[in-house]
Amino acid sequence: MIYLLGIDGGGSTVRVVVTGSDYIVLGESHGSTVNPNLVGRDAALQTIQSAVRQAVAAANLTLEDISAAGIGVAGADSVHSETWVREVVSGILPTAEIAPSSDHEIALVGAHGQRRGILVLAGTGSLASGVGASGEYMLVGARGYLLGDEGSGYWIGMEALKAIIRADDGRSLPSSLTGLFLARFDLPDVPAVIPWLYHSGVSRTKEIATFAGTVLEQAEQGDKVASEIALRAADELALSVRALRHRLDMESLPIAFAGGLLSSHNPLSLKLCQLLDLPDIPQPQYPPVIGAAILGFSKLGLNSLTG
Repeated sequence: MIYLLGIDGGGSTVRVVVTGSDYIVLGESHGSTVNPNLVGRDAALQTIQSAVRQAVAAANLTLEDISAAGIGVAGADSVHSETWVREVVSGILPTAEIAPSSDHEIALVGAHGQRRGILVLAGTGSLASGVGASGEYMLVGARGYLLGDEGSGYWIGMEALKAIIRADDGRSLPSSLTGLFLARFDLPDVPAVIPWLYHSGVSRTKEIATFAGTVLEQAEQGDKVASEIALRAADELALSVRALRHRLDMESLPIAFAGGLLSSHNPLSLKLCQLLDLPDIPQPQYPPVIGAAILGFSKLGLNSLTG
């Protein structure tokens, strides 16, 4: 029997699963964030290895039973962190084949059930990625909130905040977003946004990103400013896909969506479907953690799913 292990180290949690070659989950575990940029490499390693032990125990297996493992960790892309990622897994699964990856690549593989296709992701950040006939993994976006992430939760939230400031100056239309933003973050008036953003001594990135849901709700209710932001966000994500297709030599590939902003019907996801000629939101075949297990299976060099 072949036993596989998948590790999905997303931005806020880590999920580990043990499966057979049919990708049915036999055991799983969860833990806190393992982004090494947030918690440090030593703490991330300990959390991942602890979660691996728990998942294997939940499957009533031993660590030596695992044939292959795939891993994707936010903040530790295999392009620049492969050695560390390998050490994390080999330190606890010394006999397993290891497939180091990124959190967005395992999302693509899981969504399509194979390492081929296009993924559009819009959560706190945003990106488009794809694998075509060449087998090369290509990425558009994922530059972070200072340099890009257009169409993401943070981008939408910040565009809303800019619109609130412009409206307060009289430079643009007023909208429902002003009152909702002030109420959400317990601010007395628009001028109070400045010290809240610049002088509090804490990052407001995640808080601003959470406001994207409110922007999309107001867009759905007909707020003109919110609707315009949602449309521009969809345009930016569609542009990323077009750029990716160009880099893939315009290869026709299936598209999958990922991230909280594209998982349900809303003005952003529906407009993006329209721009990409999709009849509806494409549903992923598997979650990212199974995508990691699929990558692990590929390391075994087997041509079919056999036990």
